[in-house]
Amino acid sequence: MRHLPTNFLSARAGRDARRVLGRKAIAGVLGGSMLIALLAGCAQKDPQSSAQSASTFIDVIPVPREVTRTQGEFTVTARTKIVATGDAQSAQVAQYFTDLLQRTRGIELSAAAASQRPAADAIEFQLEAGGSVPGAEDYSLVVSPQRVVVSSRSSRGLFYGAVTLWQLLTADPAAANAITVPAVTIHDSPRFRWRGLMLDSARHYQSPQFVKHFIDWMALHKLNVLHWHLTDDQAWRLEIKKYPKLTQIGAWRVPAGAAAAVDIDPATGKPRLYGGFYSQDDVRDIVAYAATRHITIVPEIETPGHASAAVAAYPQLGVTGKSGPVPADWGIYDTLYNVDDSTFAFLEDVLTEVMALFPGEYIHMGGDEAVKDQWHDSPKIQAQMRKLGIKDEHALQSYFVQRIGEFLTAHDRKLIGWDEILEGGLAPDATVMSWRGLEGAEAAAKAGHDTVLSPWPTLYFDNRQINDDQPGRGRLITVEDVYRFNPAPASIPPAQREHILGVQANLWTEHMRSEARVEYMAFPRAAALAEVAWSSESKIDWPDFEKRLPAQLARYDMLGIRHAPLALSSGSSLTAQASRPSARTSHQLELCTDKLPLSLEDDAPLTGKRAVFMVDVMEPCWIWRGADLGGIDAIEASVGQVPFNFQIGKDEHSIPLPKPQSAAGELDVFLDSCTGTKIASMPLAPALSNSEITTLPAVHIDSPGGTHDLCFLFTRRAVDPIWTVDRVELVRR
Repeated sequence: MRHLPTNFLSARAGRDARRVLGRKAIAGVLGGSMLIALLAGCAQKDPQSSAQSASTFIDVIPVPREVTRTQGEFTVTARTKIVATGDAQSAQVAQYFTDLLQRTRGIELSAAAASQRPAADAIEFQLEAGGSVPGAEDYSLVVSPQRVVVSSRSSRGLFYGAVTLWQLLTADPAAANAITVPAVTIHDSPRFRWRGLMLDSARHYQSPQFVKHFIDWMALHKLNVLHWHLTDDQAWRLEIKKYPKLTQIGAWRVPAGAAAAVDIDPATGKPRLYGGFYSQDDVRDIVAYAATRHITIVPEIETPGHASAAVAAYPQLGVTGKSGPVPADWGIYDTLYNVDDSTFAFLEDVLTEVMALFPGEYIHMGGDEAVKDQWHDSPKIQAQMRKLGIKDEHALQSYFVQRIGEFLTAHDRKLIGWDEILEGGLAPDATVMSWRGLEGAEAAAKAGHDTVLSPWPTLYFDNRQINDDQPGRGRLITVEDVYRFNPAPASIPPAQREHILGVQANLWTEHMRSEARVEYMAFPRAAALAEVAWSSESKIDWPDFEKRLPAQLARYDMLGIRHAPLALSSGSSLTAQASRPSARTSHQLELCTDKLPLSLEDDAPLTGKRAVFMVDVMEPCWIWRGADLGGIDAIEASVGQVPFNFQIGKDEHSIPLPKPQSAAGELDVFLDSCTGTKIASMPLAPALSNSEITTLPAVHIDSPGGTHDLCFLFTRRAVDPIWTVDRVELVRR
């Protein structure tokens, strides 16, 4: 489910290198550019322009299926009336549109009764049961000089038409008492039925209010599935009435690192706990709210692995029966549920309460990264396997998955899981979410299973989207990378593509400690995902999307979404942006290796802004390419230390530990290569007891002059903590 197979990790740890690590811009120039685009559209001589070129004069994301420019324009003012025809659902959509427009453009429209429909200067929302728009999510939008009409056979389609109209009216962010849009006819429908984002609330808890905001923002992209990751090794976030310890114990942990270890809660005399959970009332409220935005929430309850938080609460559920705290490391734990009937009874009780809270057809049961060492080493489990006639641990996982699937099927629900659930066979109605590339989707479709494409790395939004100094995985997955993802690959034959339900991007939150960071990592890549998921294949056009993207960022600013700035090139670099030629931050240096690179946030201070380091946690080493050593007299470095809180199995033993010359260790500097001449050694003793940034005393060097590469490498006796460069400076005479 989660992450990247890497070239250095063993098969065991390689299943989750994702897990292991598990703004405003341009708005000031938008007004003029958007106005030019609109004027260009209004000035066209031929109103029957092609649908492809028509998308360039309307800044709408995702681009509609069919756009035709017609004569004239329509102007919205405070005198424009809103009319809803059909039933109460059309009135709800009209009110949603009215509120959204008032909030973002400051124009407040008033409703007119359907029986007193104005002849002109009106926006009408028509719900036409069995009308001319065929699909449940399809809609038509007709803008003429006299009026605007949005129509659909369903409230869902009408809602999406309202979103498109709102986008037409927010292409120019400048405040105005009147908004003019070109006359246009739009016929629109989605390409895929599953257009999703996954929100990981297990690693870091987000407030119910934030989850509702996130749902709002998804809806404005015509995304319709929120996959909610509620349980994992690091937390159990969902209240289960029958098993209160799941949240009393399982929802709380002590964060990794020295700073958290000494943050003593006076009420308990122990390190302060971090976490939170969603009450069942919270969930009912969120699910009901999502329904008003036509978003289905798919809950995920992890089995049989990623079970540490549940086992911490109820040790009898585990293989060993041993108790312990909820862990704080990222990565793959070997904690599994046992296969006792009592454990399946527990899971069925949990799922019964889950199904009562989430009315959608799908329940996600995880199924990924189940390290089977505990099953293999347990005499009791091995005896159970022999009794059941199960040949190995992989077949035991298949038995586990199928037993859960049968329970869900008996309750008219569908099981969906990560692509590991394919191993050993799968029930016919189970759906596969393919994360390990596209291989899972290919195998699922070939076997006749529905599938959702969610492959690492492209649709893993814990990878950074621009080359900045914010937390995240070291790899860059840009807006353009997401946009160019092909959801109907040639590796899946056309006859099997009917099994592709859609696409989903995942927000694993190991490196998204705050809600603001979730927003920053999601947007604007979510806009690219939305167009890939909604728009027809013939409309996927990166240069055209790139032109429409600035208007979308302006909308984000109107809505208060804390998005990443517009950086479209994956080759962009911070190196050239150094504050001065003689200094470099860790993000401006080059990593010596590419084993497990992270833009890693410090664990201190407990409150306030924390430093962020670019580091390969498997080998903390940096290179300054082409450093000008002319006139250099000394080297100064600022360093930090972060906990090695990564579960990577036996691969931890492959981490190099250069031998220190002192008890505290050193930061050594080598000339031309990491095996070259050592020109400086900076003792780490001044930083040993400081959990934040320490500036080490400058060390004199005998400069060779000229231009040379410099290698910065820490000596140390253990992998924990990870010493990291924050900043280095060449000191001139």
